[in-house]
Amino acid sequence: MNAAPAIWLVRAHGEELAAVLQAGLNAEVYRPWLQEGVSHKAQFAQSYRRHAQWIVIGATGIAVRFLDGLTADKHTDPALVVLDEAGRFAIALLAGHEGGANALAYKVARAVGATPVVTTATEAVKPLVVGIGCRKGVPAERIEAAVRHALGQRGIEEVREMATVDLKANEPGLLEFCSRHDLPLRVFARATLAARPWVSVPSDWVRSNVGLDGVCEPCALVASPRGALLVPKTCLDGVAVAVVEDKWMEI
Repeated sequence: MNAAPAIWLVRAHGEELAAVLQAGLNAEVYRPWLQEGVSHKAQFAQSYRRHAQWIVIGATGIAVRFLDGLTADKHTDPALVVLDEAGRFAIALLAGHEGGANALAYKVARAVGATPVVTTATEAVKPLVVGIGCRKGVPAERIEAAVRHALGQRGIEEVREMATVDLKANEPGLLEFCSRHDLPLRVFARATLAARPWVSVPSDWVRSNVGLDGVCEPCALVASPRGALLVPKTCLDGVAVAVVEDKWMEI
């Protein structure tokens, strides 16, 4: 089974998204309309076990029908993420936790600017989102110290996801910290954050270097739209952290 993800295009309309994902994830692209005389569902069944991870660009209903009769159990099924043709939502549909579809959904979302959709129980019960901004080259240890400082009596095991600005998407220390704690990293474009300037105290440094009034607070609030700011921007040793708590139970 090939460890690299594969992309299944339901229609040629998804070619542009597929090109971005192929470049970013080193993925193989399947175009079933090129093989005449064999249904798309049959072609998918023939290819299903060749890859450990799948990205289906199309409707969720189509993916569900394609999977009919193919799934076995959560420990052996390939991970499958559905991305709509507008690039809005990356849905972890199958083998979310064990198979890696949850992590793949975040990778797909980062690549095309989509919203990751994760429904597994392990992640759903975690109420905290941490927004983070940091100076370039800050090591994982300093990021961890800042996050723990901001969380106070709350634990990292309560954190559902980390959120940051696109400029920090590949910051080595941040990626190492997220990997160390198995935390997904959600990345927002600067334009998205500029349209939602939810900042307690604007920062001149962030404005001059990033072009925003702040990073950590708007990142956390955009990532958790039902949430409330639990910990406003807190700075420690070059790392700015804000914590938002999901308030879905109060709706």
